[in-house]
Amino acid sequence: MFSLIFPGQGSQIVGMAKEFYENFTYVKEYFKSADEILNKKLTDIIFDGPKEDLDQTENTQPAIFLVSYSIFKIIEKETEFKLNNASFFAGHSLGEYSALCCAGSINFDETIKLLKLRGLSMQSAIPKGQGGMIAILGIKIEDLNNILNENLDNFKCYIANDNSVGQIVVSGLINSIKLLSEELKKKNIKFINLPVSAPFHCPLMSKSTIEMREEILNTQFKNPRVSIVSNVTAKPVNNGEEIKKLLIEQIEKPVRWRESVINMIGLDTDRFIEIGPGKVLSGLIKRIDRNIKLNQVNNLIDVKNLIND
Repeated sequence: MFSLIFPGQGSQIVGMAKEFYENFTYVKEYFKSADEILNKKLTDIIFDGPKEDLDQTENTQPAIFLVSYSIFKIIEKETEFKLNNASFFAGHSLGEYSALCCAGSINFDETIKLLKLRGLSMQSAIPKGQGGMIAILGIKIEDLNNILNENLDNFKCYIANDNSVGQIVVSGLINSIKLLSEELKKKNIKFINLPVSAPFHCPLMSKSTIEMREEILNTQFKNPRVSIVSNVTAKPVNNGEEIKKLLIEQIEKPVRWRESVINMIGLDTDRFIEIGPGKVLSGLIKRIDRNIKLNQVNNLIDVKNLIND
């Protein structure tokens, strides 16, 4: 049994999906539609950069979705691989929107509109430069929670992503992140400062939640063709109204990716197919279970390999 997974921010590279764009007329139409909905040349930013522009959250989110959706449609149209026979669809953060669109819960135009607002609102939730995120390596989530709880009087940080065994991402205000970093150094725990513009998936995103709530509630969500594994609960959901509530919560709640993968494996998934730029999610899954079969679809050769595997 296989499941489809869709990447989030951090997977983008300048030039992604250009091979698909040049070979399929309908992919050009997807890109053209996105440019029109966004009222900007996202296509040029994706193919020509500069990287600094592509890395801006308001551009990154619709760009990664656009590439993931295009790849999904190519597999659907150009091959006999039955994507909707998947056990589950799941996406990391904004990738959940890609999963929902590809599963028929929301349409393409609405997804672009929601991600435009999501990117803008998350980027502007707190003043630029006042928040940050770090990836903490080689620590169990229970031990990290203990560190955060023991230091509530000194700093306030939040677990944003439980990505894999030994990789947890934390969000907070810059001063709190610095104090946490000092505490981690004392304990010889490795960490990496992440080049992000805001502290995502934590209560500091409350302004974004307020802005997104109305838009999400006013958007039609159908029951998806394939159950979606929610970032918020790490469990499958297939009801459109429940999905709305979870997407609103997702903005401030941590992404429970490690648990999501474990739960999908526990429900008989033995193969994951990563649909979108890069192979970040495949790398995370390898750290969770080395015996799982993995495919990434980034180019035409990958499409052919998917069929032959």
